[in-house]
Amino acid sequence: MERVKNSVGIWTFGANATRFMPSGYHPETASEDMPVKVRRVVKELGSLVDGYEFHYPGEVNEENLDKIMAALGQHDLYAIALGLFSNPKYALGSFINPDKDVRKESIEIARRGVSLAAAVGAKFIIWPGGEGYNYPFQVIYGEVWEQFISAIAEIVAQANELGVIVLLEHKNSEPAMRILMRDIGMAMHVIRKVKEKGIPINTLKINMDWQHLIMNGEPLAEYAALLAKEGLLGHQHGNSGWGSFDDDNMVGASFFIETLALAIELRRARYGENGERIGFDLFPYTEDQIQAVKRSIYQWEFIDSIAAKIDDRALEKAQASHDAVASYEVVYKALGLDERFVQDIHTNRKKKK
Repeated sequence: MERVKNSVGIWTFGANATRFMPSGYHPETASEDMPVKVRRVVKELGSLVDGYEFHYPGEVNEENLDKIMAALGQHDLYAIALGLFSNPKYALGSFINPDKDVRKESIEIARRGVSLAAAVGAKFIIWPGGEGYNYPFQVIYGEVWEQFISAIAEIVAQANELGVIVLLEHKNSEPAMRILMRDIGMAMHVIRKVKEKGIPINTLKINMDWQHLIMNGEPLAEYAALLAKEGLLGHQHGNSGWGSFDDDNMVGASFFIETLALAIELRRARYGENGERIGFDLFPYTEDQIQAVKRSIYQWEFIDSIAAKIDDRALEKAQASHDAVASYEVVYKALGLDERFVQDIHTNRKKKK
């Protein structure tokens, strides 16, 4: 396989605020004009990155699009993500807001985002982080679910007309403490319900954010294989973390073996042959942002290179027998635990006697 192209979220290079550091750990970037930021980042990352991702309407919009495209140069605008979750107006949700006028406005903003994506040949990501609730008894569950699915259906219908791929991205919590579309199963449920409304779903797929799965205890490799089988494997947001919060740490900083298993499944699925990418969704709180992105690219391509060395026939044979010992023998051989290493272990034991 050829190298799978990549993309990076421009939000990586913002102030990186937290509730304990509301001004952000990189306050110098807070007032940076977006085209200026893009030009700076593109210059510093160069050919390591193929394209970039932006939130609409905050980071990219109709007013600054031309300047951003010029700043991108030979790089493309790969994906546009709906970014209403960061606007306090939508604190109670956008698609599920109790005010019907706000719901209507939210859908219209999303539709404009889809149109912008169509204009530049980008994918459109819907991460419904604010579509949920914070307390038991806060919402009428059936009602907000119907509002949510109806909104997605309306957006997908427009995307179908314009030929735009829509990518659903799940997460269990934050900013809403209980997000409606909180796991892979819920994301697949939404797709099925959109289909039941008579909307073709050929443009509707799923974006796997690795840390969102990790913090859910969801297996990266298994779900990539499942989505590939269902034709829903649309995009990847690469990162890592501790597993209890959406850390968005550098790729491979933790959950190394799980990331390697994912790389194998992506290769088996021929991921990338239809234009799919590895998109890096990082939040370098205290790190040098440019260096954190570079390190993630290096570490992902290193992990993928290990996956390429694994004897996949031998691995599949072991997996077909559900033989965990044999499976790990194949995997660790690619990591350097070969017969010579094993012999050295036994030889050293004999020398000590």
